[in-house]
Amino acid sequence: MAKINGNEIRPGNVIEHDGGLWVAVKTNAVKPGKGGAYNQVELKNLINGTKLNERFRAAETVEKVRLEQKDFNFLYEQGDALIFMDTETYEQLELQKDFVGDRAAFLQDGMTVTVELYEEKPIGISLPQQVTLTITEADPVVKGQTAASSYKPAVLENGVRVLVPPFISAGERIVIDTDEITYLRRAD
Repeated sequence: MAKINGNEIRPGNVIEHDGGLWVAVKTNAVKPGKGGAYNQVELKNLINGTKLNERFRAAETVEKVRLEQKDFNFLYEQGDALIFMDTETYEQLELQKDFVGDRAAFLQDGMTVTVELYEEKPIGISLPQQVTLTITEADPVVKGQTAASSYKPAVLENGVRVLVPPFISAGERIVIDTDEITYLRRAD
């Protein structure tokens, strides 16, 4: 860990503050007419996701935390646990489904994910930005709905519902954005 001044905090920096790990989401350097300049920072807790707005004066120092990022392969699901394997050491890592959240439905056998570790404890996980899945159910196109751009609901092979354009039908493979859980395009 390195100490940095409060005015050096930038978006994406992970800092230790009030006994927790926080990532800076937004920063705004403020120079009021009276008083000293400060950095208005929107922080997000890495463990529970709560948000907090803090002011840091230039003279204040904070601990900037360096997170270790490791690649893991998804192996299998066991009850509420997800089992991953370190791609370098082949050690297994068990994470709870609620740690991954709604995106757990997009995990596929052998998929490589990036796990962020702090002092050997997992605190975050990143899935690939896009995954390709097959549509199992899609509503038929309703004629006359071409005046405005319209989307229809569809169910993917993993049970997740997404909105797709009217020309997409059941059995087609599509590319999904795993962060927004939205349709991107047809698969090649």
